[in-house]
Amino acid sequence: MSGADTPIDTPSAMEVAALREALRAFMRESELIVQANGLTPQRHLLLLMIKGAPDGSERSTVTELAARLRLAQTTVTDLVRRAEKARLIAREQSGADGRIAILRLTEEGERRLARSFHAHETERQRLREMLQQLSE
Repeated sequence: MSGADTPIDTPSAMEVAALREALRAFMRESELIVQANGLTPQRHLLLLMIKGAPDGSERSTVTELAARLRLAQTTVTDLVRRAEKARLIAREQSGADGRIAILRLTEEGERRLARSFHAHETERQRLREMLQQLSE
């Protein structure tokens, strides 16, 4: 019998189920919070990924966002267009390569992201605690 065919023991299944439950609860509460703050879950994630760019620049390209979000570039391009239309993000041409657009948050994007971010603190703490319990 290969490892994939080995039955799952009940404690392991319970642990994974608890983890998935905690993640799903966080995601659902997150959806409600961002919607209450005038964002869709997709726009919230887009804004957060731009603001939280790994290099600390608070800027990103569509290509970088597609990689981080694990979405097709065409999907991210569509999300960016809609966020631009809603005046949540703005494009600037790259100084190094004029073919590349650098995305940044507008004041309105910053404001909405900040409201959602602060409203998430309780949920982030709850998820941290659940992850800590599961790792013990």
